[in-house]
Amino acid sequence: MTADTDLLEELLRIAAAAGTQVDVAPDAVAARARWSGAPLVVVGADQAAGCVHARLPRRQRVVLAGCGPAPGFASAESLGAEYVLRLPEAEEWLLRRFGALFGDGSGRVIAVLGGRGGAGASVLAGALAVTAARDGRRALLVDGDPFGGGIELMFGWEQVDGLRWPALASTEGALDPVALVRSLPARGDLVMVSFDRGAPLSLPPAAMAAVLDAGRRARDVVVVDLPRRLDDAAVAALQGADHTLLVVPAELRATAAAGQVAKAVALHCASASVVVRGPAPGKLSAAEVAEAVGFPLAGLLESEPGLVRSLERGDAPASGGRGPLASLCRRVLADVFASSSSAVAA
Repeated sequence: MTADTDLLEELLRIAAAAGTQVDVAPDAVAARARWSGAPLVVVGADQAAGCVHARLPRRQRVVLAGCGPAPGFASAESLGAEYVLRLPEAEEWLLRRFGALFGDGSGRVIAVLGGRGGAGASVLAGALAVTAARDGRRALLVDGDPFGGGIELMFGWEQVDGLRWPALASTEGALDPVALVRSLPARGDLVMVSFDRGAPLSLPPAAMAAVLDAGRRARDVVVVDLPRRLDDAAVAALQGADHTLLVVPAELRATAAAGQVAKAVALHCASASVVVRGPAPGKLSAAEVAEAVGFPLAGLLESEPGLVRSLERGDAPASGGRGPLASLCRRVLADVFASSSSAVAA
């Protein structure tokens, strides 16, 4: 609540960094209807006297903030504010406060891996994250394949500033979700953890678990791209995922190979399904592939002319929002969120 444009700009910037949506009111009259129900109220120093004069009811979790000289403690006492902040010096404190309120651990984690080499799992993982962000969901894309060349190459993000796995691999305990998201390469609502082009890195399972846990608390969707040869970190990701997608080309040998991968995957995850990738040179149907693999069918990814060429140019998969890949991703995301809602209701 503030009419101070400089303060409002600071508060909106901090809220955006924390992934928090805020309601803005210029004065006590506009704020009255939302005053008691808001999980946190930040009152600008310019509105403290107006709040007292309007006789807004006393409540907890009120912060008095201002730019320049710190707001007076007398104003804070009259208002019933628990904290008095001066920005931008107190930015980190407020950032963590926003993150603690709104990082509720409700994000969905989707693991993706291929039934054989070159199945297209990384493309599907990237497209899921892109589609989620396009639809207004805060997305985290996690590269879990140390020999995949770095998923950031698919996006053309090599020069985007932020931490990569080498800086996070030593993590053992819990990560601050807001701090993690702020430290990663990002564009819009999409952030990414990727390997770089340095020496191959054996990723500890504790680091993978910590990143996924922080991502679940800070993002709406976490998509993790995994190798088909499961290492300890991949197992940790499967165990922490809400749903796993196995990408299988509609070919006989690919289906046979995917059946073996499916047996390993089934040991570590509670929910998995198959995405069948066309074309089918031997006329295998998607239902036949899914039946042979032993997982339900999540969808058929039809051939998409020009996709490989666009990826080579550094265009993120499904970035245009059209075509078979984008359509499949929207269906998969809708199914994952629908099943999550059903589980919560149950």
